[in-house]
Amino acid sequence: MTDLLALTEQLCAVPSVSGTEAALADLVEARLRERAAGLAVTRVGANVVARTERGAGGRLVLGGHLDTVPANANASPRLDGDTLHGLGSADMKGGLAVLLVLAEALARGDGGRDVTLVFYEGEEVADEHNGLRRLFAERPELVAGDLAILLEPTGGWIEAGCQGTIHARLTFNGARAHSARPWMGVNAVHRAAPTLARVAAYEAPTVTVDGLDYRESLQVVRVQAGVANNVVPDRCEIVVNRRYAPACSHDDAIAQTLALFADADEVEVVGASPAAAPNLAHPLVAELVAAGSLDVRPKLGWTDVARFTQRGIAAVNFGPGDPELAHTAGERVERADLDHCLRVLSKFAGL
Repeated sequence: MTDLLALTEQLCAVPSVSGTEAALADLVEARLRERAAGLAVTRVGANVVARTERGAGGRLVLGGHLDTVPANANASPRLDGDTLHGLGSADMKGGLAVLLVLAEALARGDGGRDVTLVFYEGEEVADEHNGLRRLFAERPELVAGDLAILLEPTGGWIEAGCQGTIHARLTFNGARAHSARPWMGVNAVHRAAPTLARVAAYEAPTVTVDGLDYRESLQVVRVQAGVANNVVPDRCEIVVNRRYAPACSHDDAIAQTLALFADADEVEVVGASPAAAPNLAHPLVAELVAAGSLDVRPKLGWTDVARFTQRGIAAVNFGPGDPELAHTAGERVERADLDHCLRVLSKFAGL
């Protein structure tokens, strides 16, 4: 049987920072064609899709992104006993290893359901680069199903739904002057100061949806102002990020966010992705929870589950690795976590 930890190490040894996923997609495609020959394999750019075609009752879509964030002094994987350290080990090459082993098992056995395995590019960067976005636009039949499970690191929990995210750019205008004679101008940063203070003091609510507590947030993530050290700045731009619970529509969330900053001279939404409902009442989600006696918590952050739920496909996050270690220098994954994830998904798929 394939050693999941060793396979994860092999995947981590292939660099795949966003935009450079092609080599890893090549490896995945070659392995699927060699070891899971009974599956229908399709390549679209740096996205690889493998499907069973048995006409079984219902279809599961299991997905994992190929890309990682840039290295944080952890580019080379390092194995220490039953722990693999390194970039992408948790987010989410451990999940990719589970998918590859599942593919081999699906090719050997009948399975209780048809299964689609999606290995996609561009999850860690702007939406325009997202491989799932491309597949839904160009080949939606490849990613259709009754339930989608994204193998994001969740530490073996079900992380249900996800928060929506909104980035708004606020602009405050002033008038330039020499900093020795500031009364002759208007300091745009000073004009922005009350807004900065208001966001700093903002107490974001915790919103309960389907019994899960989604803790919202509102943060200033960028500030840009000034042209020289002796010039009163005439323009200050602030980017604010709001994370909101799946308790209101995306349009309402945008309207609420814009209303918070009516004092700015200009407000522009520069990025937004909708929230996803937990879907805990969906029979397949309940079956998955029961299959592994899994605990459930809300997903704090945005994931591609929202992309599926927008299209009427229930979706959850479930994968190996501690989500709090993702994107950190200490990123790692444990053998036991990989094995547990494989057992649960194998049982759920009827293998």
